Amino acid sequence: MAQDAAISKGFESSAALECVSLACLRGGRILFRGVSLKLSAGQALHVTGPNGLGKSSLIRVIAGLLPAYAGEIKATGRMALADEKVALDAGQPLARALGHWARLDGSAEADVSAALAAVDLAHLADVPVRFLSTGQRKRALLARISLSRAGIWLLDEPANGLDTASIARLGDLMARHRAGGGIVLAASHQPLPLEAAQTLALADFVPVAAAEDAE
Repeated sequence: MAQDAAISKGFESSAALECVSLACLRGGRILFRGVSLKLSAGQALHVTGPNGLGKSSLIRVIAGLLPAYAGEIKATGRMALADEKVALDAGQPLARALGHWARLDGSAEADVSAALAAVDLAHLADVPVRFLSTGQRKRALLARISLSRAGIWLLDEPANGLDTASIARLGDLMARHRAGGGIVLAASHQPLPLEAAQTLALADFVPVAAAEDAE
């Protein structure tokens, strides 16, 4: 389908991500240590664990937004992060706000239309971002990630605020990205529609004191 092609195309080389013995220090305490993972094109990893355990910190360390206390990160291909921040101009119509990022990433207007259709937001293309509901904003963020042309998607609680139909669309987006040679690393305390994904239980890498604080 043309829509599928518009969303999945973009990165030129096969994506790869490897983390070796990562540790994160925040507020004077170790959140986790010894986290290792290896993903190649088409693969996915679901980082599991309750809220407050450090899943978001792991995502941000891999994205380069937090320093790693220890360990090494090796990535082939660009990364795109989707967290709680929509990062779209609230005063702009949705399509125009997405178009700003799309142009920076080398996508075309046709790609914006396809991305909006994929998350069932095409009918809101002319609505300012500030008027979107929480769930609609989350879907808009997913559309922005799909336009990023990044081979590696880092998704922090991507299903939060989504209804059943929207979670299914999220699954479709992730499947198309992987089919095109992309990687998905998603952190979530709830099940995700990630077929044949690896699982990393972050609790296995959290010191006892930190785990007790998260409960």
